[in-house]
Amino acid sequence: MKKIAVVTATRAEYGILTPLIRAVNDDTELELELIVTGTHLIEKYGYTLKFIEKDGFPIAHKIPILEAGNTPYDISITMANAIRGFAECFRDDRPDMVVILGDRTEMLGIAAAAMNERIPIAHLHGGEVTEGAVDDCVRHALSKMSYLHFTSTEVYRNRVVQLGEAPERVFFVGALSTENILKAPLLSETELRKEVGIPEGMKYSVVTFHPVTLEADSAKQQTLALCEAMEACSDTYYLITMANADTGGDIVNKVISEFADKHDNIQLVSSLGMTKYLSAVKYSNYVLGNSSSGIIEAPVLGVPTVNIGDRQKGRLMAETVINCEPDKNSILNAINKAEKMEHHPVLMYGDGTTSKKIVSIIKDTLMNNKVDLKKCFYDMKGEKCEN
Repeated sequence: MKKIAVVTATRAEYGILTPLIRAVNDDTELELELIVTGTHLIEKYGYTLKFIEKDGFPIAHKIPILEAGNTPYDISITMANAIRGFAECFRDDRPDMVVILGDRTEMLGIAAAAMNERIPIAHLHGGEVTEGAVDDCVRHALSKMSYLHFTSTEVYRNRVVQLGEAPERVFFVGALSTENILKAPLLSETELRKEVGIPEGMKYSVVTFHPVTLEADSAKQQTLALCEAMEACSDTYYLITMANADTGGDIVNKVISEFADKHDNIQLVSSLGMTKYLSAVKYSNYVLGNSSSGIIEAPVLGVPTVNIGDRQKGRLMAETVINCEPDKNSILNAINKAEKMEHHPVLMYGDGTTSKKIVSIIKDTLMNNKVDLKKCFYDMKGEKCEN
């Protein structure tokens, strides 16, 4: 029996990881060690631990790491808290492998603790590019700290190899988000509107906007531009999910909250949970903002995306994604295009069997003693570097 630690720190991350958590939990040769941390444990962000508990997964550890604010200093302290908290956890309850997803700063602390305990790391969604966010360098750093790599496209797989990772440890498996959409039972439109409170017969958009963390002091201006664009389209209902605990996230949430208080066609929620969120996207006219869900999940559901600014710049994008500048007129022009666009699914990120592939590769690696943490560096030609 091999113990697999799966770490989740945010609502969106947990929604993505759900099929993998379920696959590990159901496998008779693996033991799930689910570790919950970050915004899941904070009331301000919806205390989304409740969604994990409702799903019935056994939670091995709850590790509080989040500082109260989201200034650069607070983010750094959160990372330090992650190192301390997870160092204690891995010392006392050592897994055979740690699974982490993506590009959030707290994952650097978690990966550092695993690395120091010489626990192999399996990293999901490496090789991707988001030029407007600090996530970009975090993601690449996590790739270099990890042993197994599970990428969402072949292009991203090649980029991880380009970082010097051995090709035999880098696997194109697709995105768990695609699996969620293709396999998870979603609500009907009538059920969704009733549960969430979207007026019957009124067109609506799902909105998520995060700060562009590599731009200084742009959060307020860009959020105001988004609000001005929504105000100009008063015939649409806007279901808005709050920003993450990133630098500038509190500014975004404050501006949006004040805007929502003055408009009847705005609903602001801290979290919807995976099923409600995907159902909401499915029946929406378009997705609006700069979340990765507009790039990965919305196209699978056939829903157009109005992608604002540079936060997601560099990602592979479907033809259903309309990019625009973070100003009112550019956003309105993009919305106009989105409302005229035909809804049709686009599968760029796998075939919906991602969790099965990941579990199979992890088991093969651990059961057959293939882990050698003395990694060789591969050069850009994919050849082993001997010197």
